[in-house]
Amino acid sequence: MIISTGTASGKSLAYLTPAVASCLDGGTVLYLTPTKALAADQLRGLRELRITQVRAACFDGDTPFEERTWVRQHANYVLTNPDMLHRGILPRHSQWSAFFRRLRMIVVDECHGYRGVFGSHVAQILRRLRRVCARYGSRPTFLLASATASEPGAFAMRLTGLEMDEVTMDASPKGSTTIALWEPPLTELRGEGGAPVRRTATAEAADLLTDLVLADVRTLAFVRSRRGAETVALSARAKLADVAFSAPFTGTSAFTSTGTPPATDASATNDDLDDTTSATTHDLGDATSATTGTAPTSGSHATAGEPSTESSVPWARRDLSDLADLPDKIAAYRAGYLAEDRRLLEKALREGTIMGLATTNALELGVDVSGLDAVLIAGWPGTRASLWQQAGRAGRDGRDALAVLIARDDPLDTYLVHHPQALFGQPVEAIVLDPGNPYVLGPHLCAAAAEIPLTEDDLPIFGPTTSDVLDDLVSAGLLRKRQAGWFWTRRERATDLADIRGGGGAPIQVVEASTGRLLGSVDEPSAHTTVHTGAVYIHQGETFLVELLDLEAGVALVSSANPDYSTFARDITDISILTTERSQPLGPGTLHFGEVEVTRQVVSYLMRRIQSGEMLGDEPLDLPPRTLRTRAVWWTLPASAVAPLAEAGIDLGGAAHAAEHASIGLLPLFATCDRWDIGGVSTELHADTGLLTVFVYDGHEGGAGFAERGYARATDWLTATREAIASCECERGCPSCIQSPKCGNGNEPLHKRGAIRLLNTLLAAE
Repeated sequence: MIISTGTASGKSLAYLTPAVASCLDGGTVLYLTPTKALAADQLRGLRELRITQVRAACFDGDTPFEERTWVRQHANYVLTNPDMLHRGILPRHSQWSAFFRRLRMIVVDECHGYRGVFGSHVAQILRRLRRVCARYGSRPTFLLASATASEPGAFAMRLTGLEMDEVTMDASPKGSTTIALWEPPLTELRGEGGAPVRRTATAEAADLLTDLVLADVRTLAFVRSRRGAETVALSARAKLADVAFSAPFTGTSAFTSTGTPPATDASATNDDLDDTTSATTHDLGDATSATTGTAPTSGSHATAGEPSTESSVPWARRDLSDLADLPDKIAAYRAGYLAEDRRLLEKALREGTIMGLATTNALELGVDVSGLDAVLIAGWPGTRASLWQQAGRAGRDGRDALAVLIARDDPLDTYLVHHPQALFGQPVEAIVLDPGNPYVLGPHLCAAAAEIPLTEDDLPIFGPTTSDVLDDLVSAGLLRKRQAGWFWTRRERATDLADIRGGGGAPIQVVEASTGRLLGSVDEPSAHTTVHTGAVYIHQGETFLVELLDLEAGVALVSSANPDYSTFARDITDISILTTERSQPLGPGTLHFGEVEVTRQVVSYLMRRIQSGEMLGDEPLDLPPRTLRTRAVWWTLPASAVAPLAEAGIDLGGAAHAAEHASIGLLPLFATCDRWDIGGVSTELHADTGLLTVFVYDGHEGGAGFAERGYARATDWLTATREAIASCECERGCPSCIQSPKCGNGNEPLHKRGAIRLLNTLLAAE
């Protein structure tokens, strides 16, 4: 069964009731969640029930070793995550035999987080779990819970391999939520090619968080990176410290410390936002649009009504003696903190001791932080499901709320703030995953064989491609085939073959040069872009600079540092077509989907100042090329269609290049991926097609389903790409439309007007 309804609609109660009943009947329950924060929150809720027969415990990386034996032997409600299930529980299933024999229910909470390559790994982990359960004679019921997802039953079946019933009716009461779409202003700074640079989303979020906390509005600010969350919190605390220092002497508005951004044409929304947040119009007047309409079936909606927060200005009545404590009202929250510190922060937010919290998406999934009045979302979170999930953190106790989506300097963010119809009244995305990807399936077949030798009867559990992948594993010497089945015979741990949150491959060890301390590991495919020499590397909130990447030794040496810039790797790419699986006409051109071989070489890295986005330099790198066999979607245009554009003086190569960059930026709206999960190549004349060709490919071995989704939604995707370029206010192209931070050609050549004409030609018949 999958329950797919909106935030705070009662999903927890729906699975908690039968789960507790199973424990009372002598059974056991396994609860899976993507994050440790949600598991800890669920454990707190279970203990508040005070049912002595329910012996609930977390079993994850935060669980002390001395407690783990007790959990295995005595707990009947175990809360864990896919990582621990993969590495700690399934390989040692014999130690859990009593638990598995009595297992009645498996709860997979917030399952919409399992998408792409990570979701494909989790799908195979769940198949291994089913197999271990069968070994001990149990057939537990799977109960999945998700924020509203498109086709939840079909997704749940792909995730678990089981037939699914679905519950999608959401009749839970909701307060109204005012949604503001906020575009930061252009600055005087210039990037590549003299392109204007917008003020960063993190800087805007810090200003808004400051104003909302001063207005006694309890606020959560979602930021995409750990470093970004820390930066927003530190910046907002500094602004509040300025207020605390200056207000007693000046007697003026505390908001003057943040300055007055330039006005935009948001007059229709200023009054609504002002009533919502009790803040000042000169700051909230920067919202470029607030839309009235109905959001997805989660029940959240944009409205022009007045939420229940006071319309007067609370800070104006604040006793000046309270101002000294203002900086302590804001904190940061992210993975990497000690478990007890995270629990204290969650409690402080619930109780109101902290009024503002800057966080990564660690607090997106299900954690009960009721009592919030507002949510700031610094940058598009990747999917509509995540957007409504994050916006739903505010108003969870039934009160009205505010949610502000702050656009980054990115094609997709720019498109959304100018096309709110792409958000409101639209269904959330279908969740893309591909459990049959051989680069995902292979390592899990090895892990399954190490747990219990594989037999012919096991093959249907893992999918139709299992037999072929097993043959490859035997040929590679990873498994041995005997009359009884397939066996793992190596000394190494089979689970080490699968990096479920990475892309697989031999890991690169990240080591602190001065102490020899092992900080962590990065999968080899990602090492070229994340731990190259000169890269800024963040580990558990600490910032390091990579001194040396030694691929032969499999190590990256880093040193502690605190640079005021971030780094972006840039590569050059060649692509060749291996097979064309599907084709269809698209305007005067043709759309294709198939298997390709991509040769990528990281050639340099870009440094950008964190607060302003200003480009500081482009440093060359000397790294070997990498070859990737994956899947791609590509379109071609015949010479007859592009000849008029060339005659009009349009640079066809620059037009195709600009269209490629923008289409990569917009695909996440249709394929539930991040732009860093995909890549692209464009050329005026490709060797394999003999035509003008634009490719967009999955950045993971074997593919992840993103390009296939782009093929299925090509008309909508490319139409949105054209509109995103056309609606950007820059003259020749900028990071908000056609420039890419990872372009190995230094964003040259690019032709903005030509890209619009080229896409018009391609979509003419559509």
